[in-house]
Amino acid sequence: MAVPKNALKKWAKVREFALGLPGATEEFPWSESVAKVNKKVFVFLGVDDGSYPLGVTVKLTEEAAHAHALTCPGAEPAGYGLGKSGWVRIPLEPTGAPGAELLCDWVEESYRAIAPKRLTAELEGR
Repeated sequence: MAVPKNALKKWAKVREFALGLPGATEEFPWSESVAKVNKKVFVFLGVDDGSYPLGVTVKLTEEAAHAHALTCPGAEPAGYGLGKSGWVRIPLEPTGAPGAELLCDWVEESYRAIAPKRLTAELEGR
């Protein structure tokens, strides 16, 4: 199944943004892309090969952002019990899916929830 171009573009922008954050690295556990800071995942980027619907999973601890994310088409609390800690899976393909800018804001919030203080301070300095 081909991935819609607009979803793939959004995914690429979000991935690039995530990996540009201070101390961020990309790893491929479970054959999917994740961005980590200080050895901890702050965004699950999934796979971009069309084998699974394109989406991102972020940790949103701020109540308003978390509630907003869950209103996106097809969004749901993340599996494996991660939803209880504020993780939300947001599909990128449905009509009405959030744009890259909003997704990057959520990635940054997820990063701030997980990154050590010295790295979030570096982010403030940008």
